[in-house]
Amino acid sequence: MSYTASLPNLNTKEAITDALYRAAIGFDRNDISIFDSTFTGEDFVFELKLGTDEKRTINGLPAFKAQVLNHVGPMDTTHMISNVRVNHNEGEDTASLTAYALAQHCPPGRGKEPDGPKYISGGEYAVDLVKDLGDGMWKIKKWVLDVIWTQGDRSVMGGA
Repeated sequence: MSYTASLPNLNTKEAITDALYRAAIGFDRNDISIFDSTFTGEDFVFELKLGTDEKRTINGLPAFKAQVLNHVGPMDTTHMISNVRVNHNEGEDTASLTAYALAQHCPPGRGKEPDGPKYISGGEYAVDLVKDLGDGMWKIKKWVLDVIWTQGDRSVMGGA
């Protein structure tokens, strides 16, 4: 299945939310094109909070792709997003959103094995976005993932 990055008939709130949905599709289908359409680029920042004092920061889209997408993308994954709340003032080219996420990860090709290794995490996203004046799409500038709980085989994640 092919995914189109730009959906022309979205209202502003839907277009802002769609940036996060594009990221999830990029991970789950290892779709580099839609993944790249999601982020601002070199100034993108990803912050992973694993516990009260444990935090990991990745600066720039190339580093994020190398350290996360290149590992998670080929896996059998699903990222389910809910409770999305968008904060945006009409006419501005910045926005923020929060959302809950449930992410299920399995080694490549092993997702349909009932007893295969799996790693599941539940967390909250806090996302800052900007509207790209070139293509008119909303892009993620900063993405904070606060992991609230995990279950399963952590080794599935390797170095990601």
